[in-house]
Amino acid sequence: MTSTLIVGGSGGLGSVIAQHFADRGDDVVITSRDKARAETVADRIGGNTRGLALDLARPETIGASLADVTEVDNVVVTAVGQAANTLAQFDITNAVAAVTMKLVGYAETVRVLRDRLKPGASVVLFGGLAKERPYPGSTVVTTFNAGITGLVKTLAVELAPHRVNALHPGLIGDSPKWRDVPDPPYSDRTPIGRLVTMAEIADATDFLLRNTGVNAHDLYIDGGLLAT
Repeated sequence: MTSTLIVGGSGGLGSVIAQHFADRGDDVVITSRDKARAETVADRIGGNTRGLALDLARPETIGASLADVTEVDNVVVTAVGQAANTLAQFDITNAVAAVTMKLVGYAETVRVLRDRLKPGASVVLFGGLAKERPYPGSTVVTTFNAGITGLVKTLAVELAPHRVNALHPGLIGDSPKWRDVPDPPYSDRTPIGRLVTMAEIADATDFLLRNTGVNAHDLYIDGGLLAT
């Protein structure tokens, strides 16, 4: 059976991605900082899904948190830490926490699992479109999402022949953050005439994991917004 780990899989987008793989019969592990939440969401997803506690902001604890994950085919790290932070009102504590979670935590997760990757296993790390389109308050978010690009390139070399790719979503129209917002930003600027959906992000994640020719790549799922 294919084994899939979704770090951050108890959140809105993460749980949709986890559901995608559970529905096709994978043995799925999802994580949350709160074990009870992870287990509750795992029960809701059903199939062969279980929940673990894992805190990317405390990278020194990741090894112990993943001790029960002995082998894996697919690793997806979706967790985000998007607190607004500007240079004019720079919150150093929040900045350090966000960068630690997104870059050190992501890297440590892959390091812990590197010897447990099964033949043909691959990794997808989530960034975001703020990497290319900064917005007010995105100083730290833009920086760590750009860092994901560098991280996947070095990991693809260090983990070879295992593949490592990055997925950078635009605004996701049916996500918990945006689905109830009238006239969300950019919805009238994408060539497809709408924002992308969580199902499209899940499908793109699956593509990066299964297509054996794609490696060290940044995939933007934005409905063509970067072309405008």
